[in-house]
Amino acid sequence: MPNSFDTTNPPFDRLTPQEGDQLRAAIDVEYFRPGEVLIPPETVAEYFYVVIKGSVEERDVDGELAAMLGPGDSFDSRALMQGSGARSFISREETLCYLMPRELVLSLTQKNARFGSFFYLDISRKLDELARDEDESRFGTLMRARISDLFLHPAEFITADDTIETAGHKMREIDSNALFVRDGEKVGIITGMNLSKAAVLRRMPISDPVRAVTHFDLVTISADDFVFSALILMTKHNKRRLAVTDQGKFVGILEDIDLLSFLAGNSQLVAGRIDRASSVADLQIAANDITGQVRMLRRQGVKAEVIAEIISDLNRRLLAKLFQFLAPPDLRAKACLIVMGSEGRGEQTVRTDQDNGLILLEPVDAKVLDDFRASFTEALEKFGFPPCPGNVMVRNPLWSKPLADYLGDFHRWVALPDADSHMNVAIFYDAEAVAGKVDLLDEAKRGLIEKVQGERVYLAHFAKAIESFPTPIGFFNNLITHAGDGDSVDLKKGGIFPIVHGVRSFAIERGITETSTTARIAKLVEIGALKAEFGRELTQSFQFLMALRLDSQLSQSGSLMKPAALSSMERDLLRDAFQVVKQFKEIVRRHFNLSMFG
Repeated sequence: MPNSFDTTNPPFDRLTPQEGDQLRAAIDVEYFRPGEVLIPPETVAEYFYVVIKGSVEERDVDGELAAMLGPGDSFDSRALMQGSGARSFISREETLCYLMPRELVLSLTQKNARFGSFFYLDISRKLDELARDEDESRFGTLMRARISDLFLHPAEFITADDTIETAGHKMREIDSNALFVRDGEKVGIITGMNLSKAAVLRRMPISDPVRAVTHFDLVTISADDFVFSALILMTKHNKRRLAVTDQGKFVGILEDIDLLSFLAGNSQLVAGRIDRASSVADLQIAANDITGQVRMLRRQGVKAEVIAEIISDLNRRLLAKLFQFLAPPDLRAKACLIVMGSEGRGEQTVRTDQDNGLILLEPVDAKVLDDFRASFTEALEKFGFPPCPGNVMVRNPLWSKPLADYLGDFHRWVALPDADSHMNVAIFYDAEAVAGKVDLLDEAKRGLIEKVQGERVYLAHFAKAIESFPTPIGFFNNLITHAGDGDSVDLKKGGIFPIVHGVRSFAIERGITETSTTARIAKLVEIGALKAEFGRELTQSFQFLMALRLDSQLSQSGSLMKPAALSSMERDLLRDAFQVVKQFKEIVRRHFNLSMFG
């Protein structure tokens, strides 16, 4: 019994103490000479192997070298689960391995679903299981807590015909500041503040029915939902209360103060500060609070894609309020404020630079426009948004002009393409409206898509940007690091960018109006442009890479990630994710015939 075998390493850390002891008792250690075959092809694998020392070649059906396995690597899960595998495993040098009996490992995978997930053959299921592991072990209370775990105010009802006085007495009786109101099939909510404003500010008789002061735009959440879902809903819909349901029935009211007491500070509080701001100086305080949200939310276990959604909502709310403060009424009535790039896609978490613009319904007074351009950009710089190196900002007339001028630019960008025009198309295609006449952006995007659709040569040149950076995965499935960068891989260049831009290329070709990368992938799957299984793997690989990048950014490493700092499970998943990126790049190459460029 090799007592030295460490069951704290993945995937064996998923075993219970009793299961770990059972495995240790059954493990053998075996020595293999150079060139010795450990598992022949098309052979039932009697053992699951873990390399202790030395190296093992993994060869495909044609005898070609597919991968090199070293200490800590394991094989062959495929042969173990399916009875036999197509690949062979041969020791390249003197090698020591742990041997785990097949029947025992299979038994453990059946008894322990978390342990069994390691042997899944597709990355999406592995990532699903990793996410569940993180929810349960790496992350804290926030991810585990459900709405039902929080304090909820009672779900008490009155009718819309009941009086303001009746509502007030009912609130005092149940010691709650909110009631549900039924009006036929509709259900609304009324608060103590609504009653006070009705009686004091509007001078309504207390004998009036509550119907006139009831809000029927309820936002609901299930009692079984996670707490972070409430956080998103409150932020997105600017609500201080959510109606909680259980199997379709109203069971309570969740108030933001109760959520605050649980989280000890959250994005809803920041949203409130933005909404209550009465000056640009007030907004600057709120902007500083947004920066701290990313680290806090990640520490509490919120997933990277959820953090991006929350921060995106807060940033857009901030910009909309700033637009309200700085743009004169005539300009607000004739302009649409937009954000672009990763901010437009809702994929920016750690604050980088400004990516914003203005679409005008028609020309406006030049001085009014210039004053707004300058003051808006200056305010954002004070808020901590540095100027864009590419000058993609409101202050640049190229990104702050009438709709007709944008449409003219689209024609030139497509008819006379160059590197800058491709970048401009990509930037604008990712735009999202923040404030003002949002229909101007809809019209502009329709114009852009109409110019691009059917232009096969242009689209091929546009898609070719996926070749800008190599994917850091080698022929032998090894991660390619750069010594000059501290043996790191660049997650953005090597994985995130080719997914974002490849998906963007497919999406603009198909006239898809969604902006986020994951929403575009879902739409591409829906219309049959991508297979559902691959779409799922691409989405999860993208989210995994984004999560690694966020963690790297929070540790001040930017987009660079040191594989040595990851667990063996995470390194395996990183390899898998980069393999999905390579596969996707090949799909893009074939679809757009990028081989024409040599």
